[in-house]
Amino acid sequence: MSANATPVWVLGEALMDCVAQADGSLMPLLGGSPYNLACAAALQGVQVGFINPFSSDTFGQALQQHLQQTGAQALLPNSALPTALAVVHVHQGQPSYGFYREGIADRAYSVEQVVALLKTQAPGVLHTGSLMAMPPEHDKVLTIVQAAKAMGWTISVDVNLRPRLASDLSRYLAAVRDLAALADWLKASDEDLELLGFDAVHLSQAPALAEHWMQQGASRVALTFGASGAYVQVGKASAQGTAPRVDVIDTVGAGDTFWGNCLADWVLHDSLSNDSVAQDRVKQTLQRAMQAAAINCTRKGCQPPTAAELVAAMR
Repeated sequence: MSANATPVWVLGEALMDCVAQADGSLMPLLGGSPYNLACAAALQGVQVGFINPFSSDTFGQALQQHLQQTGAQALLPNSALPTALAVVHVHQGQPSYGFYREGIADRAYSVEQVVALLKTQAPGVLHTGSLMAMPPEHDKVLTIVQAAKAMGWTISVDVNLRPRLASDLSRYLAAVRDLAALADWLKASDEDLELLGFDAVHLSQAPALAEHWMQQGASRVALTFGASGAYVQVGKASAQGTAPRVDVIDTVGAGDTFWGNCLADWVLHDSLSNDSVAQDRVKQTLQRAMQAAAINCTRKGCQPPTAAELVAAMR
């Protein structure tokens, strides 16, 4: 655990990705975008707290144990409700998902409970996004984010759209826009931007795409374009680069690893409020985040690198 006192607290889902095998069985893998990000940031030495409850069932305890092994902490008591599941079928390389997210542990929290918890800690970074923006969950999340922002917390949002889960896509997109408008730091992928209706979504247009979010109030924006690369803007400084070439096993958790390493780099090497300091590091932040995501892609499932592994790879 780093001696750095600035925390990154994560509000989001922790679930099991149950991947269908050829023989009809299901292989459970630890997952959930915010959960993956929490692990990725903690492995870089950041003080990470995971807000949402874990289940007391076998899956929930496996998720909690792995989180703690990365150096992160679970912040709320466990729940007797079951762990959420995502059943994944892969056909000709393309995954399809079925989500089981009703009556589950990571949604067993109240606005009052989380706001009270936030008040116990000096403001740091509060990260959310992904399924937390899905109606009706977004109502609770927006209230928590607004309260955190008023306390001085820096709000991080990963858009990370999951359209197949939405019963009302237009309502879901509106909720995502509402949450993104509160972000101080924001990440979106090319797929997210296309779903939100942006035109000319490719790396060469990244500065114009980022400007939309900067005008809404974000001071730091990261846009990812798969194998093509990524773009990071901090204040008026920016950098873009192509992704490192690696032998890809799968891309699960690559975006979570990328953004988790951006947050870690900013928290550990930079003032949260002074973007002129961050401007000197924007290129290095991007290179570190892309390298971490590339390492993750050489492993099955989401397995972000440790700080030592990332340092060795950067050499």
